[in-house]
Amino acid sequence: MTTGHALLAVGGAFLAAGVIARAGVRIGLPTIPLFMVAGIVFGPNTPGLSLVDDAGEMGVLSGLGLVFLLFYLGLEFSVDDLVSGGRRLALAGTGYLVLNIGGGLAFGFALGWGTREALVIAGAIGISSSAIVTKLLVEARRLRNPESRLVMGIIVIEDVFLALYLAVLQPVLSGTSGVSALLDFAKALAFLLVLAAIARWGGRAVTRLFGSADDELLVVCFVGVAVTGAAVAQELGVSDAIGAFMVGAVLGSSGVAPRVHKLVLPLRDAFGALFFFIFGLSIDPGAVGTVVLPILAAVAVTIVLNLAAGLFAAQLHSFDRRQAVDVGLTVLTRGEFSLVLAAMAVTAGLDPRVAPFVAGYVLLLAVVGPLAVLRSDRLTWLLPKRLFI
Repeated sequence: MTTGHALLAVGGAFLAAGVIARAGVRIGLPTIPLFMVAGIVFGPNTPGLSLVDDAGEMGVLSGLGLVFLLFYLGLEFSVDDLVSGGRRLALAGTGYLVLNIGGGLAFGFALGWGTREALVIAGAIGISSSAIVTKLLVEARRLRNPESRLVMGIIVIEDVFLALYLAVLQPVLSGTSGVSALLDFAKALAFLLVLAAIARWGGRAVTRLFGSADDELLVVCFVGVAVTGAAVAQELGVSDAIGAFMVGAVLGSSGVAPRVHKLVLPLRDAFGALFFFIFGLSIDPGAVGTVVLPILAAVAVTIVLNLAAGLFAAQLHSFDRRQAVDVGLTVLTRGEFSLVLAAMAVTAGLDPRVAPFVAGYVLLLAVVGPLAVLRSDRLTWLLPKRLFI
C-alpha cells in the first residue's frame, strides 16, 4: 500500500464511520455497531467502494484503538477497589466464567464440529469485549455507578483468565509441548503481578516520573508507555489489551491521573472509532449467512447466561433488580478476543464454519448489546421480581 493510498484509507475510514454513526445516532442507535457497519459497507467483502483490499493492512491502527480504549479503562479502575472487592468480587468473576465458559463449551459440543472447535467456541462465547464494554460505560455515563465498578472488576478477571486460556489453548491447537506452554504461562503471570504491584504501591514513584512534564510531553510519555506496555504484554503471551489496561491502572493510581484522563479522551474517541471500523472490515456477510441458525442460538444462550451471571453477582453485592440487569447486559457484547480465537481456528485448520460463526455472533451481539444497555431501565422484566425478595 502506497503512502497516498494509506492516507486515503485512513481518512476514508474516519469519514465513513463518522457519517454513518452520525446518521444512526439521530434515530437513537449507539455508535459501536454503526462504526462496524461502516467497516462492512466499505470493506473488501462487500460490493462497491472498498477502502482496503485486506483488513490486516490497518492492523497497527486497530491495535492503537484497542490500546487507548483499554488504557482509558485502566485509568478508571483502581487496583485498591479490586482488592477491596475481595472474596465477593472473586466469586462474581468466577461465577461469570463458570456460567459462560461452561455454557459455551456445552454449546460448542452440541454443534458437533469437533473438540478443538468446541474449545474455541467456548472462549468466543465466554469472554466479553473489554473494548466495547468500556465504550458502553462511557456512552451510557455509568462509569461511576456501583454496579459499573463490579463490571470492571469482572472484566479484569475475564482478561486474566483469557491470558491463561490462550496459553493453554495454543498448544492444544498447534501441538506445542506442555513444557513450553508452562513457561509461557509463567511469564504471563509474572508480568501481570509486577504491573499490579506497581499500580498498588508505586503511585508516588510514577507521580515523580511524570508529574513535572507539561501537557505536550505528558501526552507523548503516556502514549509511549501505553503502547510499549501493550507490546511487551503481547510478546510475553499476555493480550495487548490487558497490557494496556494494566499500564492505565498504574497511571491511574498516580497524582497525574486527572491530567492523563483529560488528555487521553480525544485519542480514545478517534482511535476507538477506527478500531470498530477495522473490525467491520474483517467480516464477510456471505460466509456469515451459512451459519445463521447457530449464531441465533448462541446469542440466545449468551443472553440467558449473562443475565444469570448478573443475578448471581448482584445478590453477592446486595444490588437491586435494575442493577442486576445492568450487570448482565453490560457484559453481554463479544468482540476482539473472540476474533483472536477465530483467527487461531483458521490458522490451525479447524472447521471452516468456526470463523464466520464467530464473526456473525460478535456482530449481532455488538448491535443487541449496546441497544439493550442504553435501554436497560426498560428491561428489568428480564429477571423476575420474585428473585429479589
